[in-house]
Formats: sequence, structure tokens, C-alpha cells
Amino acid sequence: MSCVFCAIVTDAAPAHRVLDTPQLVGFLDMRPVFKGHVLLVTREHVETLTDLPDELVLPLFTTVRRVAAAVREGLGAQGSFVAMNNVVSQSVPHLHVHVVPRTKGDGLRGFFWPRTRYRDDAEAASFAARVARALPTP
Repeated sequence: MSCVFCAIVTDAAPAHRVLDTPQLVGFLDMRPVFKGHVLLVTREHVETLTDLPDELVLPLFTTVRRVAAAVREGLGAQGSFVAMNNVVSQSVPHLHVHVVPRTKGDGLRGFFWPRTRYRDDAEAASFAARVARALPTP
């Protein structure tokens, strides 16, 4: 499978999942801006926002809103940064929305996204579980 996100969606590649719905999968970014950084992807391979079928617009953005609340609640963040690249700076050509936990004074400035890493698999799993537990019901 050439698309790493399609591989994650089909369980052909590992990921720390936060949510799994009939239309979307949410999982931790392997190189997060801040720990707890979630990527939401469509199950269907869609490359950019302009390719997104109308019937997925509402599920995608409703879920983005739920995940933004969950990173705040589950991680104790003060807010979140929500972003999507389309072609330019899109590292994987599969539509994905970044939901990054934010705290005042965290050092994030403009569109420069410094990346970090999880200490180990157990730390990543704990962040995924905290976000998943805090997800509001749809």
C-alpha cells in the first residue's frame, strides 16, 4: 500500500488510535508538534479538501470539533490548533486534519511547526488513551 494513512486505516500499519468511525480514523501523529497531536483522516482515500465528497464534510468537521474538545479535556490543554494543508506542505497526499493541543506560552509561533517525539510506545499509548476517554459522544 503506497499511502501510509490508507495503511493505518486498514490496520496494515500501526498507529495509536484515538477514534475509529465508519468514515474516519483519528490517531496520534508520530512526530507531534506537542504530545497528544491527533491526525484525523478519511477512511476513503481523498487527497485534498477540494476532493472531499459532500457527504463527508459534516462527519469530518463534527469529529474535528469533538477531538478539539477531547485534547483540551483529556490532556489539560487550554485550547487547540486545528490545521489542514492542501498539496503545499502536505507531507502525506491523503486528506488529514491536525488537532494540536495548545497551552499559553507553549512556544508555537506562526506556521513553523517544531516536532518532538514520544519517549516510547507506552507514552504514546497513554496520550492516545487520554484523548480517546475524553471524546464527547456524537
